[in-house]
Amino acid sequence: MSKKQDKVKTKNSFFDRMLNRIEVVGNRLPDPIVLFAIMALAILVISALSSFFNVSAISPVDGEEIIAKNLLSRDGILEQLTGMVKNFSDFPPLGAVLVIMLGVGLADESGYFKTLMRRAVLSTPKKIIIPMIVLIGIIGNVAGDATQVVLPPLAATILMSFGYHPFVGLIAAYASTLGAFSANILIGMTDTLAAGFTEIGAQTVDPSFVANPAMNYYFIAVSTFFLLAVGTWVTYKFTIPRYGAFEGDMLENEAITPLENKGLRWANISVVAVVAILLIGVIPVNGWLRNAETGSIIQDSPLMASVVPLVMILFLVPGIFYGIGAQTIKSSKDFAQQIGRAMSSMGPYIVLVFVSAQMLAYFNASNLGAIISIKGANFLDSIGFKGIPLFVSFILFVALVNLLIGSASAKWAILAPIFVPMFMYLDYHPAFTQMMYRIGDSITNPITPMFPYLVLILAFAQKFDKKAGLGTLIAGLFPYSVFYGIFWIILLVVWYLLGIPVGPDAPIFLNK
Repeated sequence: MSKKQDKVKTKNSFFDRMLNRIEVVGNRLPDPIVLFAIMALAILVISALSSFFNVSAISPVDGEEIIAKNLLSRDGILEQLTGMVKNFSDFPPLGAVLVIMLGVGLADESGYFKTLMRRAVLSTPKKIIIPMIVLIGIIGNVAGDATQVVLPPLAATILMSFGYHPFVGLIAAYASTLGAFSANILIGMTDTLAAGFTEIGAQTVDPSFVANPAMNYYFIAVSTFFLLAVGTWVTYKFTIPRYGAFEGDMLENEAITPLENKGLRWANISVVAVVAILLIGVIPVNGWLRNAETGSIIQDSPLMASVVPLVMILFLVPGIFYGIGAQTIKSSKDFAQQIGRAMSSMGPYIVLVFVSAQMLAYFNASNLGAIISIKGANFLDSIGFKGIPLFVSFILFVALVNLLIGSASAKWAILAPIFVPMFMYLDYHPAFTQMMYRIGDSITNPITPMFPYLVLILAFAQKFDKKAGLGTLIAGLFPYSVFYGIFWIILLVVWYLLGIPVGPDAPIFLNK
């Protein structure tokens, strides 16, 4: 490491110490599954105390008094016991996420995602290699862990061949994959997960509310290209000057084999075919994916109602064709084993859903969520804390929580039942609240020590510099978190001032 780098590291020593404390505190937190179990028990106790002290709130919707319910009473205990299975099976995100995972999981297991990323990076000329890495990082998060594991080391070795320090590739790829986590031009599991928890929170105010995975699509699609520019600028402005030239041994990238090329060609053709079929169903006035009565693509249309299975198909089909072409799927047994391995990775998620479903059911049945939301909304309204200061504060709050709890679904499962209805009482649409959450949940991802991927990136970084530590990486990643946060919030402010819907049938305000 150069003297210049040592100097920069010293300047960031206070920040490094702060992140070390965050790591210590975060590591002391229980696993999300245990955390939800503790919270469920706490809700039972708090419900009994709240009922004893007659805690209540007046609903601004119908003027009725909402009274805290004792879940430790005989009726309360029986209600939760008899409803336990239904709480789990009816949990909105469960089925949707598992269905999408059938497609995404096979595309990953067959090798399609990894080969596609390698081809995109390897075939890119030097003058656009930096923005291409940032773009693949942003879009690639739809592939889940594959991008966070594959892209950073691939980017490092590619940039070495162009004369850059390998840390530039590592940091730019990792920061873009995680720091812009909720930006994309594709709808994936992240959108489905978020929408499921948002729906649960919104239904405490409006039982008829149905969340759609695409309800943030307009904003996240525009964010993709906006953050591409930000990430590219940060890389040229801070990352490349920081690390300078590399004087160590070069590593070579593994070439794409003829079989992988064949599989990629088949898969890409199949994607074009699937998209063409969807366009045939959408573009004609009487298309089969439009509302049969109104012709609408958005309102009550088969397209919006079928987003989850359509996303699954969009990944499943190329996964199958890649596997056949690249011979990673040679028989029906290979297909079954690969899709089985993909689904087996969802085991911890299913357990988390079971526990969080019970916790949320307790929260709703006790009326504590509604009471907290109403009182919170009344307080914010009484002090005039609304508009831009409110949602900027909420984004920063989520960003700080994200430093300690890395799991996006775990955080939103805790926060959605409180903040979605609270903001609904303040006239904000659940989709807009969800978008605020997703920005806060993304921007501090690169610098949180709670993500295991950071350790993987460190292990690769130490192949080039044995003295590199977490502080070395985090100091390089910090500018991405800062500028992604600043400019993403600015984009949301402009979006808010212009009153543009954040997605299909998803305005900023409930009453507009």
